[in-house]
Amino acid sequence: MSDEDVTGRSGTVTTRIRGGDLPGEVQVAIRGGTETFIAYAEQEIERRETVLVYRSRGARAVDVIPFPEGRLLADGL
Repeated sequence: MSDEDVTGRSGTVTTRIRGGDLPGEVQVAIRGGTETFIAYAEQEIERRETVLVYRSRGARAVDVIPFPEGRLLADGL
């Protein structure tokens, strides 16, 4: 599995994402465990918030958005 396998998965912010070029960290359930990725977002996202990974940057870095409330991954996100 590559880091691109994380795309489309939800995760939990463990270190606040400060927005723009100021990353934080997220934990994502993948490969039978939980892995930590450096995470970038356009806006600030606080610790313990749920996010959706929409792109892998490679080298264990991802782009995320706040998890869309009321939607499931099965809905085609």
